[in-house]
Amino acid sequence: MPKSLWLLVIGMMVNTTGSSFLWPLNTIYINEHLGKSLSVAGFVLMLNSAASVIGNLLGGALFDKLGGYRTVLFGIILTILAALGLTLWHDWPNYVIFLTITGFGSGIIFPCVFAMAGSVWKEGGRRAFNAIYVAQNVGVAVGSALGGFVASYSFSYIFIANLLMFIIFLLIAFFGYKNMSAEQGKQATVIAQQSRIKNKQVLKALIMLCSAYLLCWVGYVQWQATISSYTQHIGITLKEYGLLWTINGALIVIAQPVMTPLIKKFRASMKGQIVTGIIIFIISFAVVSVAHSLSAFVIAMIILTLGEMLVWPAIPTIANQLSPKGKEGLFQGIVNSTATGGRMVGPLLGGIIVDLSNMSTLFISLIGLFIISIGLSAIYDRPLKSTAKQEQTISM
Repeated sequence: MPKSLWLLVIGMMVNTTGSSFLWPLNTIYINEHLGKSLSVAGFVLMLNSAASVIGNLLGGALFDKLGGYRTVLFGIILTILAALGLTLWHDWPNYVIFLTITGFGSGIIFPCVFAMAGSVWKEGGRRAFNAIYVAQNVGVAVGSALGGFVASYSFSYIFIANLLMFIIFLLIAFFGYKNMSAEQGKQATVIAQQSRIKNKQVLKALIMLCSAYLLCWVGYVQWQATISSYTQHIGITLKEYGLLWTINGALIVIAQPVMTPLIKKFRASMKGQIVTGIIIFIISFAVVSVAHSLSAFVIAMIILTLGEMLVWPAIPTIANQLSPKGKEGLFQGIVNSTATGGRMVGPLLGGIIVDLSNMSTLFISLIGLFIISIGLSAIYDRPLKSTAKQEQTISM
């Protein structure tokens, strides 16, 4: 990889490490330290995700107009200001305000870093984006482990560590990203895609697939929301909870050589890969529903990670295959917005279910959502098949 991409990889790893100090512990802090219900915690996380969606769209638009360097610096500075606010004032409602600004600033950064990665190593193709993806998961593994350890001493140290990591990222970006060239006007964003899609059946297929994707994220995000709080009530410490996310991030990196041959077997049927991954999700939540020890949660997290490695890469791949020429950005924008929508709605929905009933009801509800997502994934391509039959009939 070229030096420029290495700088992007290191910067993204540092950025994600800083974020991972805090995001797995948000629900715990809001529920345990600020004394708010899980429904309120879910609403706060929803605001954070909504701000991230807006930041993504704005970041893509600013990249086209200002370039990646200035846009990334703008996003980092916003994030640092919010992190400084959290360090100084992490009571209620200041916590909500600064966490929302953090989501907005981080949202601006991500599309720019991916766009810059593609521009500095064009011949690398998907390898450039895969390098950023792996860097993110290294950051998740390191940040989650350190976050749980630091929080066990004091949550105040979490906010300080979070701020320091973002400052390091700012220094890397300020001195390392300035000379990176990016082709202006070629970064496809949702805002930039104005023309209509002629083949409506393709769009219908994408919407069905993304609906399944959203339901999967509603379930997955419970590990960061309701399940994180649940672990505290059954005696699992913050250090141990942080370890679960360390296992998640490390497994994604380490298991790549093992998963590659398995994914190759699904190459002819991406649908089969998605359905298999969702079934693995169901098994994971079935284990969690009866888990009362750290070892059981570790097993559930390993199972969840295996499912994630099958489902998450497959959805954008199918979207790319479905997208008409020149609409790749629009289709990927829909996919990304769907994932963020699941992360936005999931904590609130999970919190409401637990507050009105209990964790058992939540697990049953989530398994039901996963079953629905299997159904949607199994039939998403029917509109395409019907169109193909019509075209074949006309040609005959």
